[in-house]
Amino acid sequence: MSAYLIVDVTITHPQRYEDYKKLTPASLVPFGGRFMVRGGAAETLEGDWQPGRIVVVQFPSLAQAKAWWSSDSYAPAKAIRQAASITRMILVEGV
Repeated sequence: MSAYLIVDVTITHPQRYEDYKKLTPASLVPFGGRFMVRGGAAETLEGDWQPGRIVVVQFPSLAQAKAWWSSDSYAPAKAIRQAASITRMILVEGV
């Protein structure tokens, strides 16, 4: 069953975050991850959520998503993201 990584990012250091954006796509490939949403315009229709940059990544499974997140190949990009932004990230199972 597919899994989706849903991320709400508030970028605090834009230049460093650009480095993150360059590194991340290649790290997804071995885990079958692919971007479904990557920072497009977001509009709040209900509630008080004021999202920053929204990213949604599809993986073949929860296991693949977790393996990517904890992988050595993603570690350098993750360190940059954690230093250059405030991130809210969840992983959900698809239908």
